[in-house]
Parts: sequence; C-alpha cells; structure tokens
Amino acid sequence: QKRAWLPRLATGEVIGAYCLTEANAGSDAAALRASAVREGDEYVLNGTKMWVTNGGCAGLFVVYARTDTEASNAKGISAFLVPADSPGLTVGKSEKKTGIRGSSTTEILLENVRIPAENLLGQENKGFHLAMDTLDGGRIGIASQALGIGRACLVASVRYAKERVQFGRPIGDFQAVQWKLADMSTQLEASRLLVWKAAMLRDRKEVCTQAAAQAKLFASRTCNYCADECLQIHGGAGYTDDFEVERLFRDARITEIYEGATDIQRIVIARGLLA
Repeated sequence: QKRAWLPRLATGEVIGAYCLTEANAGSDAAALRASAVREGDEYVLNGTKMWVTNGGCAGLFVVYARTDTEASNAKGISAFLVPADSPGLTVGKSEKKTGIRGSSTTEILLENVRIPAENLLGQENKGFHLAMDTLDGGRIGIASQALGIGRACLVASVRYAKERVQFGRPIGDFQAVQWKLADMSTQLEASRLLVWKAAMLRDRKEVCTQAAAQAKLFASRTCNYCADECLQIHGGAGYTDDFEVERLFRDARITEIYEGATDIQRIVIARGLLA
C-alpha cells in the first residue's frame, strides 16, 4: 500500500481525501453507518460521506465504514483505500462555504463500490483507532493553520495601525489599539509554543493526543480573537472586500469547528487529565 500510493501522494500526482463524517456522525464519529461487506476477495462499500476536504479533486479516498453491524459504537469500524475511479463512487454536491473557499468540500456517494480485500487499511474492525490517531495529527495541522491566519491578522493590524491617521496621529499611538496588538501578539506566541510542543511529540512518535487538543483549542480560539480584533482595528474598511481582513475573518471561523470542534477538544483534554 505504501509503495503504491505514498510516492504519488507526496509529489502531488495524486491528492488524498479523508472520508469519516456522515450526516448523523459528526462529533460522534463512531455513529457512522456506511457499510463494508466482505464478499470473497472483495469488500462492497455503501454509504454517504460529508464535508470531505479535496473531495472534488482527490484521486484516493480513505473511507471509514462499518464491517461489523453487531458491534456498537467504535467497535466494528474499518478503514479502506478507495481509488477515485472505483465504479460506484460519485462526487456529490460541493458545499458553498463562508470561508476557506480555495479548498473543495463535497459529499462522496458510495453505491456498491467494490474494492480488493487488500485495500483494507490496517486490521478489520480496528479502523476507529486509525481515525483517532489521524485526527491527532490533523489537529496539529489545523492549529498551525489557525496560527498562520492569526499571524496574518496581527501583521495587517500593525500595518494599518501605523498608516491610519485619526485625531492628527496614527491610531497605533492610542492605548486602546496598542493593547489589542499586545494581546494578539502574546496569545499567538503562546499558541505557537503549544503547536511546536504537540508537533515535537508527534515527530517522536510519543502520545500527543492531549497536547494536540490543547494546541488546537488555544490556537483556534486565538485565531478567531485576532480576526475579530483585526477587523475592529480596521473599522468600516475592514468590513469591505477592499482589504484582506474580511477574508481572514471568514477563514478563521472554521478552525474552531473542523478536525474536532472546540468543545470536543475540551472533552479530550479533560479525559486525559482524569484518566
């Protein structure tokens, strides 16, 4: 599997996509209903996946489906490698989103999709562990994204605070604006250190679940704080599309939702503390 796909994924020849979420299985991912039935040397997949990033351009999908219908919740879920050209796989509607519009987000429809049994990823009925481990890494990625958006907000705010003149002087001379910049900078620096810590643990192949959740929680909230303050500093001008501020404001919001909503991160952190 690694020889067949990783080189092509690494070079960008093939784009990958992750199919976990369903209409009734969002934060409660273990409630997914997509099925995979073993028939001889093949699995037959049926179901609908939602909010699939890169769904419109992916060449390979990692699909999570239930292989044991008698098992409850997380048990009985398996992961599969499903090429985009598999008969029965269809890209559904493309979502019209508030932000992150440069990335396609689609439905993926699976109707009697047959794949070789060798496309099973890991062990049968053990796929949910793979999903959660993948989310640990994904949360570090989203935390990094949030950090980048937040930093762009700070850079834009500092620039505008120096350029915009009111009452005869740059607005950056006023304490009200200075305190906004100071708080943005401090929270971003704290976010950066949390992201680095989580990434370091991940690179060392150490347990990083709690650290990744902390980085995602704090960085995404900081990102939205910075976007809000950035728009406020720009005033009415920031509410127009003449400045990048309105796009940063729209892009920031999703960082508290995908790869695990803010409240889910708090649950993960608390479980780690109470374990």
